[in-house]
Amino acid sequence: MKKLIATASAAALGLALAACDSPAENQMEDQADAVEDQADMRADQLEDAGMDQQADMVEERGEEKADMMEDQADDMDATPQ
Repeated sequence: MKKLIATASAAALGLALAACDSPAENQMEDQADAVEDQADMRADQLEDAGMDQQADMVEERGEEKADMMEDQADDMDATPQ
């Protein structure tokens, strides 16, 4: 029973924190996901063409750019207004 209560409390806390995102932050995170998806699709095309090293670089750069965009989105709500 204690585990159930602890799990429910952790889930509620996680949902409360997720609800703190502003619409602008959510939009920017969606854009970051789109950037990463596009990079993954391009990497898949390169792999299909036998260009594995280039595919790895495209995928890595896409992930880095998406991470940077997500960090910027997180900073949006952390900045006092």
